Amino acid sequence: MTIRNLDHLFRPSSVAVIGASAKAHSVGATVLRNLLKGPFTGAVMAVNPKYQTLEGIPVYASVKVLPQAPDLAVICTPPGTVPRLIAELGERGTKAAIVLTAGLSRTEDGRGRTLATAMLDAAKPYLLRIVGPNCVGILVPGIGLNASFAHTHALPGKLAFVSQSGALTTAVLDWATSKGIGFSHFISMGDGADVDFGDVIDYLASDVGTSAILLYIESIRSARKFMSAARAAARNKPVVVVKAGRVAEGARAAASHTGALAGADDVYEAAIRRAGMLRVASTDELFNAVETLARARPEMGENLVIMTNGGGAGVMATDALIQGGGKLASLSEQTVTRLRESLPATASLDNPVDIVGDAPVERYVTALRALMDDPGTGAVLFIHAPTAIVPSIEIATAVLPIVRQSSRNVFTSWLGGDSVEPARRLFHEAGVPTYDTPEQAVRAFLQVVDYRRNQELLMETPPSVPQHFTPDTATAAAVIKAAQAEGRTILNEPESKTILAAYGVPVVEGRIARTADEAAWIATELGLPVALKILSPDITHKSDVGGVSLNLGAVEEVRLAAKMMEQRLRALQPGSRLSGFTVQRMVPLTSGAVELIVGAATDPVFGPVILFGHGGTAVEAIADRAIGLPPLNHNLAKELVSRTRVSRLLDGYRNRPPANREAINMALVQTSQLVCDLPEVREVDINPLLADEHGVVALDARIVIAPGGGTDHDRLAIKPYPQELEETLVWDGAPVLLRPIRPEDEPQYNAFLMALTPQDMHFRFFDTVRQLAHSQLARLTQIDYDREMAFVAIGHDAAGQEHILGTVQAMGDPDNIAAEFAIAVRSGIQGHGLGGILLTKVIDYCRWRGTVELVGEVLTENERMLTLAKALGFRIQHKQAERGVMRVALTL
Repeated sequence: MTIRNLDHLFRPSSVAVIGASAKAHSVGATVLRNLLKGPFTGAVMAVNPKYQTLEGIPVYASVKVLPQAPDLAVICTPPGTVPRLIAELGERGTKAAIVLTAGLSRTEDGRGRTLATAMLDAAKPYLLRIVGPNCVGILVPGIGLNASFAHTHALPGKLAFVSQSGALTTAVLDWATSKGIGFSHFISMGDGADVDFGDVIDYLASDVGTSAILLYIESIRSARKFMSAARAAARNKPVVVVKAGRVAEGARAAASHTGALAGADDVYEAAIRRAGMLRVASTDELFNAVETLARARPEMGENLVIMTNGGGAGVMATDALIQGGGKLASLSEQTVTRLRESLPATASLDNPVDIVGDAPVERYVTALRALMDDPGTGAVLFIHAPTAIVPSIEIATAVLPIVRQSSRNVFTSWLGGDSVEPARRLFHEAGVPTYDTPEQAVRAFLQVVDYRRNQELLMETPPSVPQHFTPDTATAAAVIKAAQAEGRTILNEPESKTILAAYGVPVVEGRIARTADEAAWIATELGLPVALKILSPDITHKSDVGGVSLNLGAVEEVRLAAKMMEQRLRALQPGSRLSGFTVQRMVPLTSGAVELIVGAATDPVFGPVILFGHGGTAVEAIADRAIGLPPLNHNLAKELVSRTRVSRLLDGYRNRPPANREAINMALVQTSQLVCDLPEVREVDINPLLADEHGVVALDARIVIAPGGGTDHDRLAIKPYPQELEETLVWDGAPVLLRPIRPEDEPQYNAFLMALTPQDMHFRFFDTVRQLAHSQLARLTQIDYDREMAFVAIGHDAAGQEHILGTVQAMGDPDNIAAEFAIAVRSGIQGHGLGGILLTKVIDYCRWRGTVELVGEVLTENERMLTLAKALGFRIQHKQAERGVMRVALTL
C-alpha cells in the first residue's frame, strides 16, 4: 500500500481516543486534551470503560458503541489490546489509526506472532492504515489537529517534518515553536509497521499546502518504494534529510574489498543524492537549508567570490569553503583592473577581496558591481563587520538594489549584534539569504551547490554511451550456474574474468595451472614475462599469503615462485585448499597508469551498489571511494568518478598524460549492467583496474554469487530499463521498434515534438507551446519505470537514421488504481494505425501491471483520438465542458 486512505489520517472529520484517561500526565489524558484544546472542528470521541465523561465530553465503553465510525483512531492502550482494537475499528469502518503504544514488536500473541504482526493482520482486510506503533502521533496545524502526546502545539506553515525518533520529534517541535517556524504536517513515524517514509513522502509530494519536506531518517525498510517516492517528490519541492548514524555501522568482513568498503552510511548518501534530495548534518541545518533553498536563485556556477571589509572574516570564510570541498572563483584581469581603480592601495584584490575597514558606501557599491559582473563568479558572499565610519544600515540600503538585480546568488553575513541588526533585518525581509557568521553562510552556499548537483542527477539527460556493448549474458550465466552446481559462492579469478569479459570489461588473458610444472609450461606458451597468482577458494586476498608474483621473466622463476607460494600457504593457512595457480601475461605499465577499484556489493536495504575508488593492495587504508546506485549511465558514472580524490590523478600531472576517462566510465556502466542482468551476483571486485591514456584492463577480479536457488529480481532500489518490453513489428510496410523510452532519447524526443504541427502540439499538451524546456523534456524521458511507463515507436528515415514516430505515456497513482495516458503520433503519418498500436501497447502493459483503470483527457475537437478511444472500448464522458475537454476511461 502507499497513500490509500491517508486522507483519513491527515484530514479526518472525526477522531476517537482509545484509552482516554483522567490520570494526570498519562498518554491518554494528554492526547485527549491536545485534541480538544486545538482548533480542530471535527468530532472528538473518547473510549474507556472506566469513565462516563472526560474533559466535558461523554466517554464510551468500547469501539462498538461509538455513535459513529471515526475517520481516525488514536490508540493509547497496552500492547496486548491493540490487535483486537484494530479489528473492531476496521469492522466499524475506520480507515486510519495512530498506535502510540510501544512494545508490540517484542511481545507475541497466543499464535506465535508478534503483536505488531497481529495488528497488521487485523488491519489488512479493512485497508486500515496505521502510523506507529511506538510513536508520538501527528499534528496538522492547518486543520487544528493535534493527535499526539506532544507537550505543545505546532504553528501553521508550509513545511512538513517527518521523524522516526519520538524524542527528536518533541525537541524539534519545541525549538521550532520558539523560533516561530510553522508546519503543514508534523509526523512521528515510530516503528513504521505500516505507513512508512515512502507512503508519507508520496502523500506530501502532492499536498499543495506543503512547500518542502524535512525528514529525520534512522533506517529505511522498503528501498524501491522510498526511492520512487523521493524521486517524484524531489522534482516538485525540496526534500531535505538528516540521516542518523554516520559511522560505519554497516561495515562488515566481506569476501572482497568492495564489500568491506561499502558502509551503510555511504549507501544512504548515494541514495539521497540519486533521489535529488539534500542531506544535512543536523536538525539546525535542516531548517536553515529549507530557507536557503527557498531564497536561492538558479545557480550560475560553483565558484564563490568573497567580499569583506575585514581580512580575518574573509580568511575564516575561505577556510570553511575549502574544507567543505568548495572552490574560490578566479577573478579576471578586467575585474582586477576595475577593483584597482576604485580601491585603496591597502585593499586586497585577490579573492577574498578585502575592501578595508574604512570603506565608505561608494566603495561597497563599486566593488560589489565589479565582482558580480565577473564571468567567473558563480555566487558572492558579502561579509560586513560594523565600524564607526558608516552605519551598517546605510551600507545595506545602498547595496540591496544591486543584490536584487543580480542574476547570481548572494549570501550575506552581517557580523555583530545590535548595531547590524537593522541591516540584517532589511536583507532578510528582502529575501536575501543572511547568516550570523561567515561559516554559516559558506555552509549555505555549499548546500545550494550540492542540491543543484543532486537535482541534475535527478533530471539529467545522459548522452548515448560512446560505444555500445552487447553483453554475452548466456556465457556469464553458464559460469554462475556451474559454480552453483558445485555448491560454490565465490568464483575464482578466471571465472570472474570470464564474466567480466562477457560484459565487455577488458581483462588480462590468463590460464589455470594445477601444478608448478604446468605453470612453467603455460608461461612459455603465453610468453614471458608473466604474473603468477595462487588459486584457492579459501583465500580472499592473495597478497596476504604472498600469493602474487609479478614480472617473472624465466621459466624456472615461474616454477620456483609456484612452489614457494604453496609452501607459504601451508605455513600461514594450513587448512586452506590449493586449486592451482593462475598464469597471466604481464601488462606493461605506462608512466601514467593508475590502479583503480571498481566493484559492486549488496546492501541489506538498498540492494546492489556500485563502488569506484583508488585501488591496489592498500585500498582499505586509502579509503578513497564513492558509492552509486545502479543502473548507471555514462553521466552517472562520470559523476561517481568525480567524487573521489583519485579523480584528480586521472587528469594527468607533470609529464603524465590523462587517463582515458571514457574507458573508465564504460567499465562502470558495464559492471552496473552485469549486476542488473545477473541477480545471482552479490559482489564484484575488480582490483586493480589499471587505467592509462590507452584504456583500462582488469588485472584481478573476484565475484561472489548467491547459492543455488531463487534470486530476488526486484532487489534493485531503482528499477532498470525493462528491455523485456521491447518488440519489433511491421507497420506500414516497414519494421518499427516499440520500446520503453530511455533518458538518452531526449534529443530525438525534442525533434519529434518540433516536427508536430501546432494543432497536434495543442492536442498533446493542451497548449500552443512550440518547444519544451530541458527540465520538461527530462521529466518525459527520464522516468521511474517502477511507477510509470512511456513507449516510443522507432523507425528509420531514408538515410537509415533512427527517429521517433510516436509515443504514448501512462503515469499511475502510487496505489496503481488509475493511470493517466497521453499519446502523440508524428504529424503527416497519422491515420495509418500507429496510434492504435501504441495505445494497445500501453493498455496491455497496464493490464499486466494490475492497474484498475486507464484514463485520459481529450479535447473535443480531437475527433481522431476520440474515435480511436471508442474503438478500443473506452467510455467517453464530458469533464470540463467550458474547456472542451472530454474524459475517456477504460476499466482494465
